Amino acid sequence: MSAEQTPEEIAALLQDFLLAHPKAVVLEDGRIAFDLQAAQYSIQQQPGRCTLQLWSETRNLSRRVVAVTQRRDTLKLSTLRLGQTKPQTLEIVAQPERRTPTSREGTRQRFLPVLQRMLQREFPDWIVDPLQSAMDLERSFGPAYARGALHRGQQAWAVVGVNAEESQATIDGILTIGILWLQLCRERAGGKRLFQGLLLFVPSRTATVTLTRLGWLRSDAAQWRLFEFSSRTEDIEERDPADIGNLSTHLIHLPDEAAARERFASPLATLLALLPAAAQPLVEQRLRSSSELALLLYGLEFARIRMRAAARSFTSEAEISIGAGANETLLTPTTEPQLRAFLQELFERRHPSGSPNDPLFRSAPEAWLESVLRQNIGPLAAGQGSFAQFDPDHVYPQVPAFQAGDRGMLDLLSVTRDGRLAVLELKANEDLHFALQGLDYWIRVRWHHVQPADPQTSLGMLQQHGYFGGVRLSPDPPRLFLVAPSLRIHPATEQVLRFFKREVDWTLLGLHEQWRRTLRVITRQRSA
Repeated sequence: MSAEQTPEEIAALLQDFLLAHPKAVVLEDGRIAFDLQAAQYSIQQQPGRCTLQLWSETRNLSRRVVAVTQRRDTLKLSTLRLGQTKPQTLEIVAQPERRTPTSREGTRQRFLPVLQRMLQREFPDWIVDPLQSAMDLERSFGPAYARGALHRGQQAWAVVGVNAEESQATIDGILTIGILWLQLCRERAGGKRLFQGLLLFVPSRTATVTLTRLGWLRSDAAQWRLFEFSSRTEDIEERDPADIGNLSTHLIHLPDEAAARERFASPLATLLALLPAAAQPLVEQRLRSSSELALLLYGLEFARIRMRAAARSFTSEAEISIGAGANETLLTPTTEPQLRAFLQELFERRHPSGSPNDPLFRSAPEAWLESVLRQNIGPLAAGQGSFAQFDPDHVYPQVPAFQAGDRGMLDLLSVTRDGRLAVLELKANEDLHFALQGLDYWIRVRWHHVQPADPQTSLGMLQQHGYFGGVRLSPDPPRLFLVAPSLRIHPATEQVLRFFKREVDWTLLGLHEQWRRTLRVITRQRSA
């Protein structure tokens, strides 16, 4: 950008970018200097200058920012050190890849002959076609996955593998890619070869999620085989989808909302007094635990109250903080004017009629959708008959919880009027893995639902933990509802859903694009 940028414009660009990308990293000389998931920052605007301060446990940095250039998901800063006149460059990258592009590409290319050798050794009587990993955006194939086929006469298998240097999320995405690749292989074969199924190759000790998913795919549509390999020895072990042990999932007891309201009443009143009067009814309160209450605006958490033990006392005292992540700030008499101004700006910019170009409007869209449905889930059932008439008194977020934070959860659990559990997977933007992520949640809810009831109370595991009080739950499997704006449903979603077993009763709901203003379903598809 030109040097005519004012400090006010620079500060606004920095604030908006960092708010929209809380997982960004700061690069200095091409190396990661600060990871903003762990580091903190401050943007100070003074007459004639904008100063960016960054600090972590290991280092700190202070730079005057004189110009900002944004390209895609990168913000390039022209900065000056104290007492220097020659500008230096810092980069803030929204979605960092920890490896350099050259290193990443090299690792993927070296994996191709490794997978080729493993296939030839494991299937000596079959012909292995050359493997590829080229990008194919039209069919959603990325370079992280090696793809190929092996055949013997008219029999054939589709093959997909992923190397050990990829992230666990990439490895877990192999099944979506595998299903799409199997379909493409069958289409290209034109009946000359019979592709009986899919072979998947993942690094050792990374197969748990894929194994769990495979158990719920139709065996009449394809055969599914999964292998783990050692990157060091290239040894292969086939895994059995039936041998996955307990799911990494757990239930927490439903918090006592009435007791929490009493406990947090005084600090909550202090916090609400900082907000514009008209904004107070819009605030959503979310009890994170018996000692923490979060406040949200259309799904975006902007403040929290924590109860902590008071020093030299057996009593507890409230701690109020405002902001999120690296920008979280404790409410004190000193910070109150700054935080009051922040809250005023937040409520002025984040509302259903806000500007789509505003980062505060765009931020956390799936959390916004979850918030809308928690308050009014009824519109999802319009025109769908009694099977989707949800009970509005029983809508719970993030139940059950996933262990170890294996993926961000923005899901809802409810119940339909006939007593069937209803699992809702939500997406606000296009996601290739939408269908299988919904299946993940469905599997976990079903697992808890089928556990033996308590012999004394006859309550199932969910009701033992306080959920669905007074409801007679059906023993039938949960229903799965996939909910997203209709234009943001990835084409792969329908293809993958066709491979789900009949026990997975799914419904795909497409919302009107203006769902923030009016929630309305415009497309519906159900399993057979």
